[in-house]
Amino acid sequence: MPLSVQVPASTTNLGPGFDCLGVALQLWNRITIERDGSDHPPPPGMVSEAADLFFKHTGRKRFPFSFAIEGDVPQARGLGSSVTLRLALLMALDRITQSGLSKEEICALCAQLEGHPDNAAAALFGGFTIIAKRTNRVARFQVDPALRFVLFIPNFEVRTRDARTVVPASFVRQDVVENLGNASLIAAAFASGEYHHLRGAFADRLHQPFRERFVPFLPKLLVAAAEAGALGGFLSGSGSTVACVTLSDGRDVASALEAAAPEGHAEIRIVSADNDGAQITEK
Repeated sequence: MPLSVQVPASTTNLGPGFDCLGVALQLWNRITIERDGSDHPPPPGMVSEAADLFFKHTGRKRFPFSFAIEGDVPQARGLGSSVTLRLALLMALDRITQSGLSKEEICALCAQLEGHPDNAAAALFGGFTIIAKRTNRVARFQVDPALRFVLFIPNFEVRTRDARTVVPASFVRQDVVENLGNASLIAAAFASGEYHHLRGAFADRLHQPFRERFVPFLPKLLVAAAEAGALGGFLSGSGSTVACVTLSDGRDVASALEAAAPEGHAEIRIVSADNDGAQITEK
């Protein structure tokens, strides 16, 4: 029987929370996976890598399967599109083989495939998540649906591999201290629901200044969003999406982003957080 896995998009880093903070969003991909006895050609690289890791980790006997993906999460825009496929595959294979992996184990496997854990944690657990990379410990908090995320999604891609190569290997201590303070404010705001603490807390000194070369209009958009009443904004993941956070309905912020953006095509979406995380059902 086919399995359907619905996995939300995720926005991560949230400015200063590099590789550890994330929020699942009400924007989804749906992946259908079915055990299949027929002889299929080898699956695409991303699927094959996830399957290889799953069967190696569980010791289960490999079997052929078919899959199909549909949904609304754009590729290579900093919204966790690759996680939606990898996570869905790991969850489905776990269900088919009755391996009984915990969410934490599935998250760790997905993070291993991704090279960073923040999108995997947010998409799997839902809500606002904090994950410690070395231990894969996750803390999760519900997000008030009144908090809106205004997504400015350009029509160009930024590959995670490229965006990570421009980030320095070492940093000035003062910049690290500033990021720690801002990331702590963000965590406190989401944990307490006192979202006013988010204002000014999305400022980052460790990765966004170097990634602006890929999204050069980022500073202009952040200023426009703040002037329109947003609590703040940031580069979503490694980009190219710019995410802004507001307690309004988001339309004023969306209009400000559209007016401030350079000429060219971009999609603007206003969404709330997904507090459910990835869901698996039988079709």
